[in-house]
Amino acid sequence: MSKKDRKYLTTGAFAKLCKVNKQTIFYYDQIGILSPAKKNEKGYRYYSIHQLELFFVIDLLKDLGMSLSDIQQYMQNKSPESFLSIMYRKKEEIVKKRQEIEMKEKMIEAKIALMEEASQLDFDQITLEPLPEATLYLCRNIQNISDEEFVEVVSDFINELQISQLDSGYPIGSITKREQILKGELSNYSYLYIEQPTPKEGYPYFQAVKGDFLIGYHLGDEKTISRTYNRLFSEMERLHLALGENVFEEYIYDTVVKNHKEQFVTKIMMQVDPL
Repeated sequence: MSKKDRKYLTTGAFAKLCKVNKQTIFYYDQIGILSPAKKNEKGYRYYSIHQLELFFVIDLLKDLGMSLSDIQQYMQNKSPESFLSIMYRKKEEIVKKRQEIEMKEKMIEAKIALMEEASQLDFDQITLEPLPEATLYLCRNIQNISDEEFVEVVSDFINELQISQLDSGYPIGSITKREQILKGELSNYSYLYIEQPTPKEGYPYFQAVKGDFLIGYHLGDEKTISRTYNRLFSEMERLHLALGENVFEEYIYDTVVKNHKEQFVTKIMMQVDPL
């Protein structure tokens, strides 16, 4: 390098500052997104210190998912307006990704808290507990619908939770009305729900009424759940209580943490009133 070229960087020095290999810099020159500031009579490439910023912007755009062909197109038609357009678009994408990550973090935190709580429970015990008001997001009414319609409703509900980012990490539960429970129609649910600890604006919610609930746990699948309901009714009679408007069911242990149905645990929360 001659004295007059000392303010320029060789390809190797430029690549080192960019923390990439020389082949990457050669390739960027080849496809026209980062050409050297000058070449000497022997064909050696030299880069200006000011081109570092251009490399870092290219690297940023790559990290944000922009293809080299799109970057190449921008390099051929540079302007402050097109640069701002790209930056605004990428900022929106980052905000969206950050919101998705934050939502997933909250889901994980909820699942950790629920599983740690479950590990301390006595599944043989039936308790009478006051529960606070809860905000629930419901599916459309599913009472008395066919099996085919039920599958459709569940699919639509899951899609709603994902698209609208309403999956809070809490289990999907079911609400069964008093009339169905008393008839023995234990799986004739009225709604599926998921609790919303921090409800988003613009969505219709159901406010689960706070009050006293008789809470028990069923071990096994739904085929034998009537046994646990009978235990709950016996306890209700002993305590001189009447069944309230709604019964809520939630899985505590399901296929996520257990391999066999006989190991599943369902939490049953029966709203009760004094006789």
